[in-house]
Amino acid sequence: MKKLLLTVALFSFFCANAQDIDRSSLLRDIETLSSDLFAGRKTGTEGNKAAAEYIAERFTEAGLKSFQDNYRHPFSFKNRKSELINGTNLIGYIKGKTDDVIVISAHYDHVGVNNSMIYNGADDNASGVSVLLGIAEYFKVHKPRNTLLFIAFDAEEMGLQGANSFLKEPVISRKSIIMNVNMDMVSHNDKSELYAVGTYKTPILKGIIEDADDNTGINILFGHDIPGSGKDDWTMQSDQGPFAKENIPFIYFGVEDHDDYHKPSDKFATINQNFFHSASTAILRSIIKIDKDSNKIKANTTDSLKTK
Repeated sequence: MKKLLLTVALFSFFCANAQDIDRSSLLRDIETLSSDLFAGRKTGTEGNKAAAEYIAERFTEAGLKSFQDNYRHPFSFKNRKSELINGTNLIGYIKGKTDDVIVISAHYDHVGVNNSMIYNGADDNASGVSVLLGIAEYFKVHKPRNTLLFIAFDAEEMGLQGANSFLKEPVISRKSIIMNVNMDMVSHNDKSELYAVGTYKTPILKGIIEDADDNTGINILFGHDIPGSGKDDWTMQSDQGPFAKENIPFIYFGVEDHDDYHKPSDKFATINQNFFHSASTAILRSIIKIDKDSNKIKANTTDSLKTK
């Protein structure tokens, strides 16, 4: 009997401390966000607003604190036709032991409806938002060392407008932000490859996260971040771009383009579910390591600025 109780206790301990994201919640979130109900989540549409409502509800379930009513931070910008567009970032946080801030982000908008076809954007980027929610759920139980700011950016597809708006008027001191971890397209890859972009500019990050993929079934690769390499440099291709401009260290997790990219076929049915869950685990473990070794990142950043 005592041996049975010990076994149960050990099982409960390891389950509670497992560095993992709940698979069922992860898949439920991506399936919901990429459903026809949200009509492609284009910024300024009713579908986009409904998606924001869903994310806000999930933020509440994850126990995130809010700076403003229901996590909403509205902003406006003009598109290429000089039309005024209204967007909304969703921002919540978990207070850490320090006032240093790690921004964890993913954009929730997509491109909407075109020629009566809904562009559901499962991989781009319901996948990143779903991982964001899973990470928040994890840190609800496992309190972080640093304060974690969770941001679901809007209007990424219209020129990184949500990220630009946030950095123009951050809800916390700009100086407190030590790192951005951005996720955009992390559920669709046939080669079990997930890229971590940003270690060229901040090399110490490679050593911190390079073994986060151990026993996950996927491989974290590095690259796509060498200046002057044209389209092969992904630094400015998602919401980590404005952070990079501000010389804030970043890691962007994403996959290489696939046949369903920006097409109506980017649906829940075409993602790689096993890869997606494995990738989410590797991203979570990377963030756990970044949170633990944040002093190394701060010291490295300070030294880099001194040499400029």
